[in-house]
Amino acid sequence: MQQIPLALDQVFTVSELNSEVKWLLDTQFGSIWVEGELSNTMRARTGHIYFSLKDSKSQLRCAMFRNDNRRIDFTPTDGQKVLCRGRLGIYEARGDYQMVVDRMMETGAGALQQKFEENKKRLHAEGLFDPEHKKAIPQFPINIGLITSPTGAAVQDALNVLRRRYPSAQVIVYPATVQGNTAVPSIVRMIQLANRRAECDVLLLIRGGGSLEDLWAFNEEKVARAVFASTLPIISGVGHEVDYTIADLTADLRAPTPSAAAEICSPDQTELRIHLTTLQRRLGRYFLQGNKDKQSRLSQLQRRLANHHPSNRLRQRAQRCDELDMRLQRLMQNALSQARSNRHYLHKRLENLSPRHQLARRRDSLQKLENRLISGLTTKLNSARLTLTGSQRALQAISPLNTLARGYAIVQTKNGSVVANTTELSAGDEIKVRLAKGQIGAKVTSLDSAKPAKTESS
Repeated sequence: MQQIPLALDQVFTVSELNSEVKWLLDTQFGSIWVEGELSNTMRARTGHIYFSLKDSKSQLRCAMFRNDNRRIDFTPTDGQKVLCRGRLGIYEARGDYQMVVDRMMETGAGALQQKFEENKKRLHAEGLFDPEHKKAIPQFPINIGLITSPTGAAVQDALNVLRRRYPSAQVIVYPATVQGNTAVPSIVRMIQLANRRAECDVLLLIRGGGSLEDLWAFNEEKVARAVFASTLPIISGVGHEVDYTIADLTADLRAPTPSAAAEICSPDQTELRIHLTTLQRRLGRYFLQGNKDKQSRLSQLQRRLANHHPSNRLRQRAQRCDELDMRLQRLMQNALSQARSNRHYLHKRLENLSPRHQLARRRDSLQKLENRLISGLTTKLNSARLTLTGSQRALQAISPLNTLARGYAIVQTKNGSVVANTTELSAGDEIKVRLAKGQIGAKVTSLDSAKPAKTESS
């Protein structure tokens, strides 16, 4: 039998050892992130998910309970690369080392962050973020719309701020899903509904803080385009101050938190009362000062009225009328004299431009041109006659007809070409012989290059 050592510092039971190791793992590591590939994924009927994370050398058993895996917007499958956050521990019943996961996302905010940047760059290029498209936020809205989850903390925070700062405003809540697969169509539908009903002066698109995945619906292109297309001004208050979404960039105004969005669109009633009191006092001072100014002005006008008695004004007007009458007479005389002078001048010009003088000058010019034309034509005809006579003489000198008249003849082939050499003909060819008067048809009987060819009359 093996003997038990006597000098033992401490003996653990199995349960005590597992509990101690669990405590050490929890205190030494706390909440950590682990990246790996899913394997042996299994979902229990209770809704809990059990799986292993592995890499090329090792694997880690994991469990993710139902309340935590509800926030996953994808279906975990074997072979998928994921990033998990959780705590290391031991399943004491079996002594298995495992990780209890409370959050899971597809590898890196990497993929989501890259998609965020791509959407942001594309929509910015289309002009959805341009300042000229931003609508003004009304200073004193009567009806304020809230597009958010009706059960979240964001709606309560906004309502508390509005009740405290601006209780006279009517608040209309458009309930929307702000997380998960149904969030995007729900948000878009509520924005469109609010615009169709047109019962609000401003819309608050709000949601509490969360991870990049939790807020992802506000980075989707459909939500951004719905915000941009809204005819109602929209204030976006999504997440915390450090959270920036594409909906924030597209909205007419961005607030760092839902409470800040409510504060931006709601004037403080206390400040309004103070400002109203100040305006009332200022109006009272202006009224008193204005009354004094009007009384002083009235006294001045009364004195001026006394200095301008109607009889004085009538005399001045009568004298002014006389002056204007004499001035009118002088102007009429001057105008009449000028008109007579202009009439005399125009009469002389008309005489000088009379058609009779123009016609006489045109007749003389036409006669001169006619004489020049006749003289030119005569000269041209004489010159043409001389040229024609010389050409006729030169033509007669070189004309083949003169040669034919001296007894010579021209031999042509049947097709009309002139024969200059016996080599151009063969015995039996038909030819034409042209004389000075008429022509003869003949046939070649023999050819002799030294002697003229004999022809037979046809």
